[in-house]
Amino acid sequence: MSGDVAQLNALSREKALEAFKQCCSSLKWARRMVEERPFEDIRELLLMADHVWWSLEAQDWLEAFSAHPKIGEKKAAAEISESSRWSEDEQAGARRAANETLNALTKANHDYERRFGYIFIVCATGKSAEEMLALLQERLQNEPATELRIAAEEQRRITHLRLEKLLNNS
Repeated sequence: MSGDVAQLNALSREKALEAFKQCCSSLKWARRMVEERPFEDIRELLLMADHVWWSLEAQDWLEAFSAHPKIGEKKAAAEISESSRWSEDEQAGARRAANETLNALTKANHDYERRFGYIFIVCATGKSAEEMLALLQERLQNEPATELRIAAEEQRRITHLRLEKLLNNS
């Protein structure tokens, strides 16, 4: 989809649902965003995206998290979607990392998932692999409830970026 908010508003329910799911994989979030249309402008769209996001339950957040590849991990070619391409772009900093950094990311990702029960979520755009590794190691020290809120905030930031991409390219 290309264009602006008016084009998003004009999509059929099914196409709008698919578009929103590319931005955030929580089905409940995407369905609510479809229902909230029409949006006046990008500002209103982003405000509603936040309102809906923070009204969801932890299980909805976890559903959104589960669609992301682990930092430094590549998805299989068969899984390529717009969302996958966006993830690949967002994690570009990890592609240039030294093998030792990638190995440390793999280990830290495993430790994080074992500790919290879901993958490490970070808005990776503009961050190097070393920065992401440092954040991951730092966040491993958080209490589970605190970390869930931090991860949810990171997902919110990712969703904003993807909504903007949805409207500005494709």
